[in-house]
Amino acid sequence: MSADLRVELAGISLKNPTILASGILGSSYGLMKRVERAGAGAITTKTITKDPREGYPNPVFVDLGFGYLNAMGLPNPGVRGFEPELRKAKAELRIPIIASVGGRDEAEFQNVAERLLDAGCDGIELNLSCPHVRGYGLEIGSDIRLASRVIKAVKGISSKPVFAKISIFQARREIIERYLDSGIDGVAAINTVRAMAISVESLTPILSNEVGGLSGPCIKPIALAAIYELHKEFPDIPLIGVGGVDSWKSGLEFILAGATAIGIGSAIAKKDLKIFEETVDGLKRFLSMRGFKSIRELIGYAHKT
Repeated sequence: MSADLRVELAGISLKNPTILASGILGSSYGLMKRVERAGAGAITTKTITKDPREGYPNPVFVDLGFGYLNAMGLPNPGVRGFEPELRKAKAELRIPIIASVGGRDEAEFQNVAERLLDAGCDGIELNLSCPHVRGYGLEIGSDIRLASRVIKAVKGISSKPVFAKISIFQARREIIERYLDSGIDGVAAINTVRAMAISVESLTPILSNEVGGLSGPCIKPIALAAIYELHKEFPDIPLIGVGGVDSWKSGLEFILAGATAIGIGSAIAKKDLKIFEETVDGLKRFLSMRGFKSIRELIGYAHKT
C-alpha cells in the first residue's frame, strides 16, 4: 500500500499537503491548470483586490543568492476580472482553490470575499501581512482591532473556511487569540519579511519600491519557528507553513513542527513547477522507508520527542 498523503485543512480535503502559496501564480485558469498538473494538493490565488492593480514598475524581483527580494505591488485583474477565471477553474480543476483577498478596510475585504465565494472558491485567505503595499496587507494586520473586524466581516458571509496569512510579527499568542475570537479557521505563516537591497554601482535601492519582501531558504528557520510555536500554543488550529520550502525535506520540517499543509512559492523560480512532484515523491518515499502509513501521523511530531 502506498503512503497516504491526504490531509484535512479546516474541512478542505487535500490529496497531498502541498499548496501553491499566494503571490506566485494563480491569477488565470491556464496557470492554475498547470499547477494542478504539476501535482499540487491545492492552489492559493494571487491576492485579489476590489479594483485592478498594475503593480509596481520594474525592477520588482531580485535574486540575492541566499533568497529572493520582491515588491510586486499586488498586481491582479481585480475581482470582476478574476471571477470568470475562478469559475472556469472550479468547473475544470479537481483540487481545492483558496482565494487570497486583499483590501483597505473590512467592507472591501467582505465585498471581494463574497464575490469569490459566489464564484466557487473553497476557502478564503485574508492577506493581513504583505509588507510593501501602502494601505494593504501588513498595515491592516498591524492594527489588531481592524484585522479582527475584517475577520468578523468575512466570516459573517462565509460558510467556507477563512485563513489569516500572517507575518512573523503577528505570530504571537495575544494576536492569534484575538483572531480566533473573531472566528478565524486557520493560519498561514509566514508572509515575506520586510527587507531591501542597495546597489553599490548605482548607489540606490535596487527595487523600484525601495523596500520589498524577503523570501526563500533564508527565511525558513524563522517561518519554522513560528509554526512550531503556534502549534505549541494552539495545537488544534490548522496551520499552513510557508517560507523557504524548496524540497521535500524542508516541507517535512514544517509538518513535523505542526503544519497540516505546506505552501510552496519562491522555489518555483529555481525549480519551476516540478517542485510539487519532487516534494510529493520525497514525502512518499520517506513515509515508506520509515514505516509511517500516513503523513497525518507526522503533523506536530517534533513536539512529541
